[in-house]
Amino acid sequence: MNKDKKLWEKILGLKGLASVGATDIVGSGIGAIFWFYIASVIEAEQYGEISYFLGIAGLIQIIALIGTTNVITVCLAKKIRIEATLYFLSLVISFISSVIIFALLHRIDVSLLIFAFVINDLSIATILGTKCYTSYPKFILTQKVLLLVTGIILYHFIGVESIIFAIVISYIPFIIIMRKGFVNSKIDFTLLKKKKEFILNNYVIMLASGFRRDVDKLIIPPLLGFAILGNYALSLQIFSVLAIFSGILYKYILPEDASKNSNKKLKKASIVFTAGIAIAGYFVLPEMIPWVFPNYIDTIDAIRIMSLTVIPSNMVLILWSEFLAKEKSRVVLISSLIQMIIMIVGIITLGPLFGIEGLAWTHLLASSAQAIFLMLSMKYAKN
Repeated sequence: MNKDKKLWEKILGLKGLASVGATDIVGSGIGAIFWFYIASVIEAEQYGEISYFLGIAGLIQIIALIGTTNVITVCLAKKIRIEATLYFLSLVISFISSVIIFALLHRIDVSLLIFAFVINDLSIATILGTKCYTSYPKFILTQKVLLLVTGIILYHFIGVESIIFAIVISYIPFIIIMRKGFVNSKIDFTLLKKKKEFILNNYVIMLASGFRRDVDKLIIPPLLGFAILGNYALSLQIFSVLAIFSGILYKYILPEDASKNSNKKLKKASIVFTAGIAIAGYFVLPEMIPWVFPNYIDTIDAIRIMSLTVIPSNMVLILWSEFLAKEKSRVVLISSLIQMIIMIVGIITLGPLFGIEGLAWTHLLASSAQAIFLMLSMKYAKN
């Protein structure tokens, strides 16, 4: 009976991986089409300005989430119904933050985008934590199609200033997941006390990771200008396409690791696969830039460097999953801080010296240092 049960769980797990994987590939493809289209019809400086406001909203989103993405996924995988409590806190902080941002920037679209990002992350964490893999494609693909259709229509009728509003509209369907979360669990602050260390560590981890992810979009404009940020943002968008597989793997293995299903063969295969992606990106993508994005020629060498980052970033996510599944988030926290510090120092020093290539090298060095630290920590823990 136990063997049959394990076999059935393995089959369901592989179906879940296939569902998440196919959805992320198609969804990321649709999202990439939208952003690549926008990049092809607007100037690099305008693209940089959009990235700047996305960076602000993304950073505030991380502050509002109080570490909930990983916490919800792990806790729900362990049958701990904590989602309503974390939803409530995140939404309250989101409201306060959005009011402050509106007062500072006088842009309602950026304020609304904070809510959209928070609702998206909370909903996806809930879907993955409960292993409702059939719901994942419905919501992800709906959001991506809405982004593509609404974004292009609004751009042609209103202009560049409508793009952020289009992003906000695309996340509206995720409100359904939030509503179900409040129905299926109760607000219980005693759960926070039981998991306070895990939540606190994850909060700082997400702050460090989010700051690392978005701080470049805030530092680059005053140092190098919006045009350089636009070129750099396009390079990051291409990198995100190359890193699709790693993101799929992480979303699948985190709840599986939390349920004590290690999937060692899958993790080893992913390392080989991402190395192939990196090599292909290094040699193939730069040849396509001149005729696909003629206004972004400066990204050619940067894309070569960014392609190599796929390898260490995949290792980081694999090791993150293993540490977080055991609720040993302190190591993950330190790794995120290392990456963030290297990013900030690199942007300030290598950026002005080498331009966009210096920014790309900073991205590679930060991910590599994080991966090395995590591997050494894992080796130390085993010994």
